[in-house]
Amino acid sequence: MPTQTPSESAADTAEPAFRIPDRGLFVSEYNMQIFRATRMPERVKILDTTLRDGEQTPNVALSSDDKVKIAQALDELGVDIIEGGFPINSEGEAEAVKKIAGAGLKAEICGLCRANPADIDAALKADVDSVHIFLATSKVHLEKKLKLTQDEARDKASAAVQYAKDHGLVVEFSCEDGTRTDLGYLSVVHRAVEEAGTDRIDIPDTVGVMTPHAMQQFVAEIKKTIKVPLAVHCHDDFGLSVANSLAGVLGGAEEIHCTINGLGERAGNAALEEVVMGLEAFYNVKTNINSRKMAFVSRLVSQLTGIAVQPNKAIVGENAFSHEAGIHVHGVLSESSTYEPMRPELVGKERTFVVGKHSGVHAVDNKLKEYGLELNRDQMKEVVTRVKKWAESGKKLDDAELLAVAYDVIGQEDEPAIRLEEFTVFTGLNFTPTATVVLSIDGETRRSSETGVGPIDASMSAMRTAVSKNIVLKEFRLEAITGGSNALCEVTVKLGDSEDAQLLSLGKSVGSDIVTTSVDAMVEGLNRLWARKLSASNGGTNKKAY
Repeated sequence: MPTQTPSESAADTAEPAFRIPDRGLFVSEYNMQIFRATRMPERVKILDTTLRDGEQTPNVALSSDDKVKIAQALDELGVDIIEGGFPINSEGEAEAVKKIAGAGLKAEICGLCRANPADIDAALKADVDSVHIFLATSKVHLEKKLKLTQDEARDKASAAVQYAKDHGLVVEFSCEDGTRTDLGYLSVVHRAVEEAGTDRIDIPDTVGVMTPHAMQQFVAEIKKTIKVPLAVHCHDDFGLSVANSLAGVLGGAEEIHCTINGLGERAGNAALEEVVMGLEAFYNVKTNINSRKMAFVSRLVSQLTGIAVQPNKAIVGENAFSHEAGIHVHGVLSESSTYEPMRPELVGKERTFVVGKHSGVHAVDNKLKEYGLELNRDQMKEVVTRVKKWAESGKKLDDAELLAVAYDVIGQEDEPAIRLEEFTVFTGLNFTPTATVVLSIDGETRRSSETGVGPIDASMSAMRTAVSKNIVLKEFRLEAITGGSNALCEVTVKLGDSEDAQLLSLGKSVGSDIVTTSVDAMVEGLNRLWARKLSASNGGTNKKAY
């Protein structure tokens, strides 16, 4: 950790300012100074409730198989405790939790239970390692929902914990709506469940009504009378779930409940990726999470739940490490910490430079160099001018369109080396899709036939085989431009070379037939890759690229 004081300049240090070198985190030294003397746990446990609270996101329903896939991903991510679901909720839910419990995962598998023996029995049948028992304790819940007195609720909670312990389960107990429960009564319930044998106590901010400062003090007060480890479970109704979770650790909590992408009831729960990186960056507190797998798990959960991650979402959003403004791009290219508080690869992401209205020469130049194009100063100025005019008209410029602008400016749209002479594809019920192509490559005729999972896949495979098996289809993007069964579609392909990671090309086409439009885009991409490969081979003296 740096010893540099705020008055020292970055130029006087070997590392960029405020850097934690071994992890690629760039944080405020003042922040580190403030909390350096704070007593914090060396490590915090993560309980992930994506499969329970996260599934309670409106319009989300996961199959048993999908739940197991997510649980396996969470286990590989390094989650300590996976809350697999609410076993008594339904037969399907119980089956899913049991599958997760039997999947041989390293994580502790937990089932949610009300303070009822029947709920605990259902969890036992699901073979869980632990139960998370909850009972509401706030005045509004006791009087309006449960119709229980405070003494009745205390006894019910204690009896449920005792029942679970008698059956050999690890127990975590939550006073639901804990942050709106009178602190004195909360202590009464906590003492009762601790005496009954609970292993952990969770403090839920069920409707997200705490501020970080209040949460820290709230947890600290509870910590004074409780011996078992404390956890916090925060909701995001006021956008403070992550801040309150971190504040809970400052107050003495040793476990945080999270969900991937912040999924959950209403506005969601504390996002695991934000909590974990916040703990490490701000407080140097470790978890068992492998942060480099965060982006992958985020995408998986988004895909299986159908809930898209907002582009500006912290850590894992599409824009989290994207830069458009010229000043920012220039800074990042010089030293990434100028506009990035962490290295993108630290969380499994990649840095991208977006070309648009606010772009400058550095962004455009960097993007074109990815595709092997180097322009002189005047050409670059013209490209940037065209890009800005295009963007100001409301048009989003993708890589293929940028390349088209650049080729037009430098006048390098030569006669294509690769021409499509013939193309046929066969597909149907009980028939493996098969495509045959005939290409003319610098006057040489090449024919290839390949099968695939569909007509597009077969066609792409046949074309790659005809040119070179070294060609890799890195991306395929299909977008409908108009509606109806005869809609116009836009296909973009990104190609690479398995022997040279620096070789990239894009092809793009618009048409009404998805298959032929995909083939046309592929021809354009192959021609650009051929030209780049030819240029890279002995300075372009070879006649054949492949």
